[in-house]
Amino acid sequence: MKYRRLGKTDLNVSVIGVGTWQFGGEWGMDFSQEAVDQILDKAKDLGINLIDTAECYGDHLSEQLIGGYLNKSRREDWIVATKFGHHFHDKFSRTNHYGASEVQQQLEKSLQALQTDYIDLYQFHSGPDEAFDNDGLWTYLDKQVQAGTIRHLGLSIAKNDNMHQTSAATSVNAKAIQVVYNRLDQKPEEGVFASCQQQDLGVLARVPLASGYLSGKYKPGSVFGGNDVRHRHDQEHVNKLLLQVEEIKKNEVPEGMDMAQWALAWCLKHPAVTTVIPGSKSPSQVEANAKAADYVSDEHPLATSK
Repeated sequence: MKYRRLGKTDLNVSVIGVGTWQFGGEWGMDFSQEAVDQILDKAKDLGINLIDTAECYGDHLSEQLIGGYLNKSRREDWIVATKFGHHFHDKFSRTNHYGASEVQQQLEKSLQALQTDYIDLYQFHSGPDEAFDNDGLWTYLDKQVQAGTIRHLGLSIAKNDNMHQTSAATSVNAKAIQVVYNRLDQKPEEGVFASCQQQDLGVLARVPLASGYLSGKYKPGSVFGGNDVRHRHDQEHVNKLLLQVEEIKKNEVPEGMDMAQWALAWCLKHPAVTTVIPGSKSPSQVEANAKAADYVSDEHPLATSK
């Protein structure tokens, strides 16, 4: 595994993390504690130290499963990133809650679910600019940083060209940006990444496999079940993406190389990107993702020896 400095923080994160939206039950399967334990055990064995989750992956369900694991593991071995701003009602149904008092309740529930007394990276979760421009929210969060309940603040921007929030990150004491970035969606290169580099912000690239489409496993016409968030994607658009993936596989991926590993390594080449956080449904997927680190250069400007 390789590691990079996460912005202005004191955290050195593995270039491959574990995204955990799938633990909330919206990616085609439900997870037991045993299954999550096996996934995270494998991640730890491979040198992965970053877990990214959120309050609304289930009603704190993903956090609860991670907490069940952390309770049996060494908490200090992990960098745990979670988020705030939504309340989960049912599959694919959330409401926004970004007020300071609402976030206080969310933070307390997240700490309880994760079975920890601190969160390493607490991220504003895909909120609108009106919710972001709330001094009361950031005053409350800054007090939590001073108290040690939150080690560092971050922003998970909904639109990957949101310069309003990205450019204001330092002013609200956020030290990392989470953004959609992959071979099929390079929008952050147009402005967000330059701002992150200027401010020395860590970058967590989410959806690095483009919702699995860049894994190479799906053909045009693939259909997803009603318990898989991808069934909500426009079918015509998905087919266009999958046709594009076939062209990329044919023309860009070296022969004999796993396409998912290539796609993760592709993201990590950008000098602004600190880490990628693909979701994994099994220990074997974690292992396959981790192998992408073999193709990552040690010359990256954020590289560390941990």
